[in-house]
Amino acid sequence: MTEHTQKDFSNLYTPIAIVLAGVIIGAFAMVGISKMGGASGGEQASKVDIADVNIENDPYIGEKDAPVVLAYWSDFQCPYCKAVEMGHPQIPTDPALPVLIREYVDTGKLKIVFKDYAFLSEDSTTAAIWGRAVWDLYPTKYFAWREAMYNAQDEEHGGFGDEASIFELTKTITGIDANAVKTRVGTNAEAYLALIEADKAEGTSFGVQGTPGFITGKTLIPGALSPEEFKAAIEAQL
Repeated sequence: MTEHTQKDFSNLYTPIAIVLAGVIIGAFAMVGISKMGGASGGEQASKVDIADVNIENDPYIGEKDAPVVLAYWSDFQCPYCKAVEMGHPQIPTDPALPVLIREYVDTGKLKIVFKDYAFLSEDSTTAAIWGRAVWDLYPTKYFAWREAMYNAQDEEHGGFGDEASIFELTKTITGIDANAVKTRVGTNAEAYLALIEADKAEGTSFGVQGTPGFITGKTLIPGALSPEEFKAAIEAQL
């Protein structure tokens, strides 16, 4: 090829680099979810202890002094969290939470503490803030609100997840005044955000790398695993 026929492709480098960067970023985002969605505990399982987890300021279900505690880091936008709570049509795993509630929470053996790991989008943080406000004002309604949030998750691409849609959903929960929750969000958002960020930092320090992530006893359960795996970790403490 002569000097006159040689072409200059340097003007293509920048757009190609941008495309590659987008692909890489997208891949890392999916890894952040999938690591917790289906990984095994491995070596990290022996390095955690529920006694070291701060559970004082987080929502929970079960008896306050239940003998076993399960700390659960989640993101309201995470499909694997929905899978573990109520099932997901595209994730082939049986939901563990209904089993744990029926066999352990309702029988006084287990307390499930809900901790925030909001990292997928701005809507994740918005939902976590609203969750804190619901817990502050209506703790007995928190779980019903939480389940309604995950039930609505499929509508995310249709607009669900921002403050306006969460407000409308909150209005449908019997016993909750959505206007009161909205006011509490406006008043306490900064304080709630500090708690949310502290939850995420704490989870990361224990080896939680995405959602869902769990610690019970001295076991780290990183993902939407089977009910049997959760039960084994709980039974070992009873």
